[in-house]
Amino acid sequence: MNVLIIEDEKPAARRLARLLNELDVQVATMLHSVEESVEWFQNNDHPDLIFLDIQLSDGLSFEIFDLVEVKSAIIFTTAYDEYALQAFKLNSIDYLLKPIDDEELESAVKKYQNLKPDHNQLSLDFEDIKKLLVNPLEREYKKRFTIRLGQHLKIINADEIECFYSENKGTYASTTEGRNYLLDTTLENLENELSPQIFFRVSRKFYININHIKDIVSYTNSRLIIKLKRYNEQEII
Repeated sequence: MNVLIIEDEKPAARRLARLLNELDVQVATMLHSVEESVEWFQNNDHPDLIFLDIQLSDGLSFEIFDLVEVKSAIIFTTAYDEYALQAFKLNSIDYLLKPIDDEELESAVKKYQNLKPDHNQLSLDFEDIKKLLVNPLEREYKKRFTIRLGQHLKIINADEIECFYSENKGTYASTTEGRNYLLDTTLENLENELSPQIFFRVSRKFYININHIKDIVSYTNSRLIIKLKRYNEQEII
């Protein structure tokens, strides 16, 4: 895996590289500005995966892609939660708030590895990123789930599920009807079945359907509270 870090704070870039090294992910290059990044992309093979800070010393990192066409997977790393809702709607792998938690970083790397095609290349259109449009990954994901209710089976469409969550060693689906159903699976197994354009893993306990977000509220330590339209059993942080 060829990995690039774009981060204007060099101590933060070095810390991220150390954390990735502990996950057996080697960072090939670290860049620190829009200007430096543009020059690098124009003269080097593009990486498989980019860890991208949004606000760099000389502008927003999106400006890089006005000047060069980049086809790489991307994981956002930023101290600014104001971009969170945008990231939910984009073709990104994950969105990590600083200071980066090592477990969340590991989860993001695994998510990339699970999504990565055999030819080791995810094609992302950064014109779509700038325009906040979705460019879906070319893959079939589960569109409906079968729930066992006693002797009966209930079929629920994926777009009717507000979130999947874990509780007391069980995995549940919460629907737009306000019902919670126990599933015979785990959140880890669901990761390969859920479309990343619709479902986003916001924590170790929750996958949420971005189409059912009612509100996003700033919380302590650069974290966010996600409020869904019907689900209110637990606070989603």
